Amino acid sequence: MGDGILDKMAETIGISGRELMIYAVVVLAVLLALLVVWKVITGRKHHRPERGPDLTIDVQSLGTQGLPPGAPVLEFYNVPVRLAAVVLAPAGRGSVLPPPSQLTELIDQLVPGLAEVVKVHKPLIRRWPPQLSAEGFARTVFANVKLPGDHGKGTPWCSVAGRVGFPQGSLMLGLILRAASPNNFGESMIAKEHEWLGVLRARSG
Repeated sequence: MGDGILDKMAETIGISGRELMIYAVVVLAVLLALLVVWKVITGRKHHRPERGPDLTIDVQSLGTQGLPPGAPVLEFYNVPVRLAAVVLAPAGRGSVLPPPSQLTELIDQLVPGLAEVVKVHKPLIRRWPPQLSAEGFARTVFANVKLPGDHGKGTPWCSVAGRVGFPQGSLMLGLILRAASPNNFGESMIAKEHEWLGVLRARSG
């Protein structure tokens, strides 16, 4: 019965039943191909590439308050500052950060008294994925922590970042600082590990 219908249709349009069957198969193949293409295109629209971790820190969220009363004082180039945020990252691919208890000890090795500053100033602490170079880490910190003004210059805000070395190993450290008044420190990159002691000092309040 089906062949009879095809023959009548073919006769109506002036072609043979065999030719009509071929055309039908071709049209079906084209429709299937279009369906596959459509699914691929719409699938790409809905598929979003995986995003890396959000590294941004909004400086406005760090507050404008000064040093806590009687708190230990952190000095940056001899100017008292509040430690507003700390960024920590492993140094090198495959590295991991030490546990918090060991980090406290390491921070105090960097600048004696800095662990007490962290305890009392209560800065925002961010742990980042491994960083391959001190320069790359510092640039990433400055790009994700946008200081007001001219990269912090002319405002109370400043930042410093670089590699920190210990006998137990190395890690990357970034500090976001706020002084009581505007200054021109801006963004500072520590090129050599021993330079940290030349720019930071902690003392009792």
